[in-house]
This record gives sequence, C-alpha cells and structure tokens, in this order.
Amino acid sequence: MINIKENEKLSIMNHSCAHLMAQAVKHLYPDALFWVGPVVESGFYYDIDLGNEVIKEEDLLKIEKEMKKISKDGKRIVRREISKDEAMEMFKDDPYKIDLISRMDEAEQIISCYSQGDFTDLCRGPHVDTVKELKYFKLIKFSGAYWKGDAKNKMLQRIYGVCFDNEEDLNVYLNELEEAKMRDHRKIGKDLSIFMSHDLVGKGMPLWLPNGAVIRKQLENYIYEKERNMGYMHVYTPCVGTVDLYKTSGHWDHYKENMFPSMKVDEEEFVLRPMNCPHHMLVYGNELHSYRDLPIRIGEFATDFRYEASGAVKGLERVRCMCQNDAHLFVTPEQIGEEFKKVVSLILDVYKDFGLKNYKFRLSLRDPEDKEKYFDDDDMWNEAEVKLREVLNELGVEYFEAIGEAAFYGPKLDVEVKPAVGPEVTLSTCQLDFLLPRKFELSYVDSDGSRKIPVVLHRAIFGTFDRFTAFILEETKGSLPTWLSPVQVNIIPVNNEYHLEYSKELLQKLIDLGIRCELDQRDEKLGYKMRESQTRKIPYTLVIGDMERDSNSVNYRMHGSKEAISLSVEEFIEKIKKEVETRKSN
Repeated sequence: MINIKENEKLSIMNHSCAHLMAQAVKHLYPDALFWVGPVVESGFYYDIDLGNEVIKEEDLLKIEKEMKKISKDGKRIVRREISKDEAMEMFKDDPYKIDLISRMDEAEQIISCYSQGDFTDLCRGPHVDTVKELKYFKLIKFSGAYWKGDAKNKMLQRIYGVCFDNEEDLNVYLNELEEAKMRDHRKIGKDLSIFMSHDLVGKGMPLWLPNGAVIRKQLENYIYEKERNMGYMHVYTPCVGTVDLYKTSGHWDHYKENMFPSMKVDEEEFVLRPMNCPHHMLVYGNELHSYRDLPIRIGEFATDFRYEASGAVKGLERVRCMCQNDAHLFVTPEQIGEEFKKVVSLILDVYKDFGLKNYKFRLSLRDPEDKEKYFDDDDMWNEAEVKLREVLNELGVEYFEAIGEAAFYGPKLDVEVKPAVGPEVTLSTCQLDFLLPRKFELSYVDSDGSRKIPVVLHRAIFGTFDRFTAFILEETKGSLPTWLSPVQVNIIPVNNEYHLEYSKELLQKLIDLGIRCELDQRDEKLGYKMRESQTRKIPYTLVIGDMERDSNSVNYRMHGSKEAISLSVEEFIEKIKKEVETRKSN
C-alpha cells in the first residue's frame, strides 16, 4: 500500500484536501472549530470541535457531497503571509488557533495562511492551485481524539480521508483498505473467538480464549521440538525481578521508561520484567562451566511486561503483556560463527514451514566513529561483524547493512517480513552481547585453566507468540492450516435420529487419535450448520448420512471448497494425521 506522506505530489493533494474537508464541515456546522489537519501515511485527518454535535457514519456522505460542490466551484487557493499580531487578531475567537499562534517562537513571526473562498486556515503549505484539482477523494472513518493527545483535555472528533489524482488509483487504494479490514487480526480474532480484551483487565493485556490458547500451544509445541532437537534447555523463571537485578544488567538506567512502575514488598523493591536476559544470566551463573560445556542454550517461553503508550496498543500485535519465544546462547568467541549460523538456519527453516517468502535480513552494525554509543572494544566489534557477514554470505542469504543501528553491546540481525497488508514488521532477531556477561561476572574455565567470559547470543525466532499469531492470522485471513486450527474437524449428522450414534462413534475415534474435533448436533438445518462451519474456517466439515453410516465412511468438504469427497474412515484418518504430522501449509 502506497505511503501517501512520502509521495510529494499526493502529500500536497491530501494536505489541500484536508482544507477542503474543513471548509465543507464549516458550511455544514457553522460553529465548528479546527485544531490540526496533517497528512499521514494513509491520507489526511482533521481534528474538529463540533460542540455538542456528534459525527455519524451518514454524516461523512453529507460532508463528501459538500466537498464535491466546493471543488466544482473551482476557487483558487491563495497563500498570505501575516504577522503574529495579525494572526492573533484574525483568529481571536478561535481558542485552538490562538493556542497554536501563542506557542510560535520569535523565528516564526511571519505566519502563512491559506484561503479558498470563504475559508481560511493557518498552514505552512504548500497546496494545489485551485480546489478544482481535488476530485478523487473519500472520507474513510472518524474517531475521537483528545486535544493535543492529552486525556486531560477535551475530546475532539477526528475525520480521516484520502485523495488521489485519478479515480483508478483511488479505487485501488480503497480496495486495499477493504482487504486490510478483512485481514485485520483484531476482526479475525473476534470472529473466530481467539482473543479478547477488557477494560477491567487493562489496555494491552489480551485474554487468550480457548481457540487462541490452542493456537498458542501448538506454536509452543512446534518451536519447542525444534529447539530441543538443537540442544536447547528450557527453563521457567519469575515474571518479576528486583530493581537491583535490572540495575546490575543496566536496564534500569537505559530502559526504565519502558518498564512498569516498581512495587515494594517487605524490604524488597520489585518490577515486572520487560525481558528475560537477566534471569538467564543467573541461571548460567548457577554452576561452574568448562569450555567443553559450551555452547549452553537456555530457552524459555516467558511472559514479559512493557509499557506501551495506550495509543500504540493494537490487538495482539502491540501489547503490554507478551510471551516471548526467547533464548540465550552462551558461547566461546570461537563458537560465535557456528552458533549464529544455526540461528539463521532455524529462522529459514521456520519461515519455510509457514510459507513466508517476502522477507529480508538487516545486519545492524555500529558506527565506528561513535565512541559514546557503543561498547568500546574495536577488536571485538570488528571480529564479530566479520563473522556475521561470513555466515550470511556462506548461507547465501541476501541482507543489507544498517550502520549505526547496532545495540550498545553488539551487532544484531533482524528479519523484516512484509505482511499481506501494512508496513514491514520485525519478527525474528539475533543479537550478539559482549557486555551483559561481564555485568553478571559470568565465566567458564578454558582449556588452559584460565577463567574466560562467554559471549551471549540473544535470539527470538517467533519474536513474541502474540505478534506472530497476529501476523499469521492476517496472512491466512484466519484460514489456518489443519495442524494449527483450534478445531480441525466438524461432524454434522444429516438427521440426529438416524445418524447421531455413528457420528458420536466417529467423534470419539478422532478424539482418541488426538484430532481436535466437534460434533454439531443442534436442531438446525443442515445448510445453516455447513455455512457456519465454513464461517468458523474449520478445515474439515464432515456430513454424515445413510451412506456414510452404512459404509463406515465420511463425506468431507474442505474450508473454501465446494467439492464433497468421500473416503473410508481409515483413509480420512490417515490423510488428516499426515497433514498434522507434516504441518502441511494451506
């Protein structure tokens, strides 16, 4: 989807269209007052004070109609420069504009405003020459927005819109928006009963419903198997830690603003943990290690808490309580390259299993000229960066380098994945860390009997189970592969009187084999129950009638297909078991 803010021509048109919308609103609501109307990635918006009036869906059509009327009138858009005093006089009855003007510094004594017919507003511009150029626009949605983004201030009404220079591009964009709505994991999550939220629990604190819990457990089982096969050892650690723990790690000084407030219990001061590395440092340090023990790979499915601004919270994608697919690998300097290679190979393996193809690797390196931002050890940095490049080149992985984007303690690799809709997201990451083991005084006994400091690789393959679930729901529109679906098979008897007993026997047989199965024995019409099964996006719907009962068979229809296929019960069981065991993609 095009980023309108980054397209100069479209940015100017959308900025101008925001004024066109404001003029139309002023015609329809003479007492309306306006705050700001900037261009954003998806078009433009204006924050408006309509007094006691409340915008409704049908009002957007009225405003659009008035905008088209003004556009046809073809008034020129005229720029004027006025002094700060003149601006104060011009907008003396508008508290929002007076606030803007009064906060302008001395360098902004000359202020520009734009007029089009009977409407004038403060603006730096630029704008198109006439309102006649604004023909292809659409008002998208409306919402509430606090003045200046502060919940203590008055709630204004925000109207969003978009403008293009031709009808075809507008229609393409609107279709993309509609597709994005259909793929929005929040809508899918609600429709398929995957997760919910509640104000009594708090913003950014999702509740995984039974269907969602199945998905998450399957993801956990999947990555757990892969990690165990690679020699990972999994642990459980508390989701709180003392403030002293994070002072030792350095997070208290550098990450405090992203943490929840501390809480005192008896003589100790605790904080909800934002990450797991300090806990894992202590797990490693619990025993004396030899160089022969390394690498030591410590993994955990860990619940973490980070403070996200309420405006940034979004479904499962951006939350305040999350479960990370986290691991910390403790290695000797000589093992960095091989362990890094295994992490990248694991990422590629997982992406292949989930059918992810549109992604790129970003290798974040330090800026060697910046001695303040990065841990000061030139030899360490140079050696580490060379090793990471060598691994990526050896694997034939395409990547780009981002100078100055490394973490303070070491270079890192991020995988940026392009979802079905929306901007790229970072799913997987692997970071080298030479500093944290020093802070926790970790060591191992080397071959010569001396104590050496291990290097740590922080890595997350899914990132968080929350964000990865949101990503997969949007990629698949909720049509999950059989192995991941909360319900894999839905059995519908044609007639409960004649077919229910056989359906129950079949249900129990599938359940005994570990297949997630339901029986729909409601007193509803067959067509209704089949449509509902499709709406719930259950991979297999079995319709059981006389033929199936008498021949010990099933008649199934796959989600999204109208074709009905008959198989013996044994053949169907073999088919679905193979699908689950191989984790076949859709």
